Amino acid sequence: MRILVYGAGVLGCELAHVLMQNKKNVVTLLARGEWKEMIDQKGLVIRHWVQRKTTTERIKTVDTLAPDDYYDLVFVVVQAGQLPDVLPVLKANKSQYFVFVGNNPQAKQVLEFMQRPADKIAFGFQGTAGRREHDHVVSVYASAGMTVGGATTPLSGTFRTRLKTAFDGAKYKLTFYGDMDEWLKCHIAFVLPACYVCYACNGDLHRATKQQRGAILDAAYEACLMLKDAGIPVNDANNTDNFQPGTSARRKMEAMVFTMTKTSLGRLCVSDHAMHAVSEMKYLDEAFDALRRQTGTAMPMWEKLRNEMPSWDSLQQNRKAAK
Repeated sequence: MRILVYGAGVLGCELAHVLMQNKKNVVTLLARGEWKEMIDQKGLVIRHWVQRKTTTERIKTVDTLAPDDYYDLVFVVVQAGQLPDVLPVLKANKSQYFVFVGNNPQAKQVLEFMQRPADKIAFGFQGTAGRREHDHVVSVYASAGMTVGGATTPLSGTFRTRLKTAFDGAKYKLTFYGDMDEWLKCHIAFVLPACYVCYACNGDLHRATKQQRGAILDAAYEACLMLKDAGIPVNDANNTDNFQPGTSARRKMEAMVFTMTKTSLGRLCVSDHAMHAVSEMKYLDEAFDALRRQTGTAMPMWEKLRNEMPSWDSLQQNRKAAK
């Protein structure tokens, strides 16, 4: 199977590595600039942090996707804010099956723009994290996998089979979900408050207070209610019920957030991404704020966390200065 991974960040590199475990796949990685040169010279080097091992693989790279380039599967692994620039290139390409991987508050709009049948466009979220360093990627996961499905409907059997075939023989779990627009919005409902606190703590979540940890979950609860007001069919059992104060599910989430803020695993999974992806988080924040204003839903804890963090402009300036 000819597969293109469009995007060579942390998630894209890990995904390419996994797909290469199936020897029947011919995997190409779209990368650019010095990072592409590094991969071409040294190979795709990934430090698997939890597993305490490093892999090095030779992989074909390209820096463009021409309209006539054909792949059996295209995984688009770029930040949501980069999609407006990327979508015209993808739409013009003659490949048929695309999987958009990562945080995305506008799956339905992406599907509409691509002008392909709904059963040819999927959206996924890969459960890995990490950071990119000078000549290698640090990838963090307990067990790699992806939640994947159509924007608002389940994938066809044909698409599911294609995905299963691509990952055949790889240690990678596919979890199929019927409404990824809902899933992704609910995921962002938790991610953004965690990032707000991260920014308020200058990237050091160890400094997060008990009140801030609780506020993350309170804000996520408010966000789920707001999504329901916006007509999003929120899966309460997987989301709202976990954030509602006074429940046993909430207490489990409190323990998880405590671990997230107090361990090096949390730093790698949350802090590193938040501090390196300020533009992405700003894009997600603006999308959610537009929904909040549309619904008029009161979100006092959400607003409190947003007001306690530095401005997006200052965060982006600090990010540029750190490069």
